[in-house]
Amino acid sequence: MTLKTRDKLIEVARQLFARKGVENTTMLDIANASEKGRRTIYTYFKNKREIHQAVIEHESDQIVTRQREILGSEESAIQKLRQFMEARFNIIICPTGRRERSDGFQLLMRFDMSRADKTRRMAAKKEIEILRAILDEGMRAGEFSPAQAARAQVMIVTIMKGFDTPGYAPLLDDCHTDLDQARRDLIEFTIAGIKK
Repeated sequence: MTLKTRDKLIEVARQLFARKGVENTTMLDIANASEKGRRTIYTYFKNKREIHQAVIEHESDQIVTRQREILGSEESAIQKLRQFMEARFNIIICPTGRRERSDGFQLLMRFDMSRADKTRRMAAKKEIEILRAILDEGMRAGEFSPAQAARAQVMIVTIMKGFDTPGYAPLLDDCHTDLDQARRDLIEFTIAGIKK
C-alpha cells in the first residue's frame, strides 16, 4: 500500500508539473489532485524539491527499464544494439523529427538543474552499462569485431549525447536533414562498422 501511495503522488506531481510548471505547483495542488491530505504527502516527501527529484528519477528509471528489457530479450546482439539505439533516440526525437520529452520533461528539469543533472548522469551510467553488456554479448557471440566494438562504445555514447544536446536538432534542420532518416542511418552505420 505504501508504494502505491508514493507512486500515485509521484504520478500526480508529474502531471501537474508538466501542465502548470514546477514553480506554479504547490504541495496543496498535489494533495488535492491525488485526493490525499497534505499530511500524507509530507509522510513521503519533505518538500516540493524532494517530490520533484522523485519525478525526475521516475522518468529516468522508465528510460533504463526499456533498455534493460532489450538487454534481457532473446534477440541477437545486433538486434539488441539496434533496439537500444532506437529506444534512446525515441526519448529525444519524436517521429515528426521535433525534439520531445515525455509530458514536459524539460519543465521538470528547470526547477533544480543540479539535481536533474545528477539524475541524468546516474541514468547515463546505467545506460552505458547496458550498452557495454550488449557489445560484450555481441563479441562473445562472434557478431561484433572486438576491436570495433571497443571503439564503438565511446562513439555511440557521443552520438546519443549529441542528439540530446539542446539546439542540436535545429542544426540538422539547417542541413536539410530528415531527423528520422538521420537516426536510421546512424544506427545502420554503427552496426555495419562493428559487425564481424
